Amino acid sequence: MKPPTDDALARQHSGGPSRVPGRGGNRTNRPGGAGIAEVDRQIGELVDRSTHELRLAWRQLHRTGPPQGLSRDLLIRALANQLQEQTHGGASGALQRRLQTLAGEFERGGASFDPGVVLKTGTTLVRQWRGHAHTVVVREDGFEYEGERYRSLTVIAERITGAHWSGPRFFGLTKRAGASAGAETGR
Repeated sequence: MKPPTDDALARQHSGGPSRVPGRGGNRTNRPGGAGIAEVDRQIGELVDRSTHELRLAWRQLHRTGPPQGLSRDLLIRALANQLQEQTHGGASGALQRRLQTLAGEFERGGASFDPGVVLKTGTTLVRQWRGHAHTVVVREDGFEYEGERYRSLTVIAERITGAHWSGPRFFGLTKRAGASAGAETGR
């Protein structure tokens, strides 16, 4: 009976490209039960690979070649990240959507990266205004107020007050600049 061999090592010595771990593995079915030490070892081996081997590994992983001009260092980092995701799990869908939103705001010249309060679907916001309680329900695609759908809280705040208001500020979801500065100085 032959002792078990390291598949990647055998391919490396045979002249073929080394295996990229993770094809067939996912968050619940992690490849080979690789521990942190094993992943660290595999990441360390990436540095010793030729650029050609790194490009082949990228192609196996993404089923297309790496982007033109992607440096060797970024190839190594991307493959290392993939190894870590396969072992520890990647970003959740909610986090990926939030990152996409923040990236879009940045591209449009958004003033801040502060994500503020992130509202979950089904959350109810209540605001007292001139003796009347106004209730807003957070929906997947916006907000619901008095049976109607709205894309933003600002539109709802304007409808309630008759004047332009920041919706998140009207419903108490953001801090005023002066209030946060005073809190930091101990006033």
